[in-house]
Amino acid sequence: MKDEAKDIPIQSTEPAAGADGEAATKTLATKTPETKTHETKTPAKKKRVRSSKAKGSDANAALEARIGHSFADPNLLMQAITHVSALKSGRKRGDSYQRLEFLGDHVLGLVVSDMLYHAFPNADEGELSKRLAELVRKESCADVAKSLGLLDDVKLGSVGPSADARLRKSVLGDICEAVIGAVFLDGGYASAAEFVRRNWTERMHKPRRPLRDPKTVLQEWAQGKGLPTPVYREVERTGPHHDPQFRVAVDLPGLAPAEGIGGSKRAAEKVAASVMIEREGVGGGNDG
Repeated sequence: MKDEAKDIPIQSTEPAAGADGEAATKTLATKTPETKTHETKTPAKKKRVRSSKAKGSDANAALEARIGHSFADPNLLMQAITHVSALKSGRKRGDSYQRLEFLGDHVLGLVVSDMLYHAFPNADEGELSKRLAELVRKESCADVAKSLGLLDDVKLGSVGPSADARLRKSVLGDICEAVIGAVFLDGGYASAAEFVRRNWTERMHKPRRPLRDPKTVLQEWAQGKGLPTPVYREVERTGPHHDPQFRVAVDLPGLAPAEGIGGSKRAAEKVAASVMIEREGVGGGNDG
């Protein structure tokens, strides 16, 4: 008998197809843990400490504002207010205000001469010269320096507290002229002329005080009395080299000597002449 092989149904191992013909698949939902938000604390701002360089820059800006000129080369301004006593060893005297003072003195004279020439068209040469001498004298320059607040800006070395105040006052006129020289070098004639006009115009139009130099008054008085020209002699010189004090006596035959003290021989001579003028009752004397 011949066996016939039975048809054995074979089960498919492939997944059943869905209605859409695509294989049905199971997806496992995976839970993602919640991410915590971390707060980042901003560190507190540190207080900014101003450097000495920044402070110095502010001081220079304030000084320039008072002077009325912004320097392209700030070193010129620093040189103009530096006394020789403040120079470090090895530096030349030319690094102090002295060379700038020389320049500023002549710039000041030129600008003021031009101002006077145009302001007083009817004045002769003699009157213009007297007005010029009054406006450019050290005392007038010192007054301008004070009005600009330059007294505390002067850079000095270690000269002692007592000499400090005296030295600042004695060099104020020189410092003012040095500033004019610095402005001239930095900004040219126009800038220097503007500085001078701004600070001297009002002074130029003020009523003039008598310009009689006491030495001139004493000499004229002596000649009127038939006496020779007064003789001035240095009695004593004291103080450091950068801030000397002179004691000078003036002699006339038949009169007791009179003495004066000043920061220069000329200043001391004028004081001595004033002392003799007052003592002898001479009229017309004025400290010029």
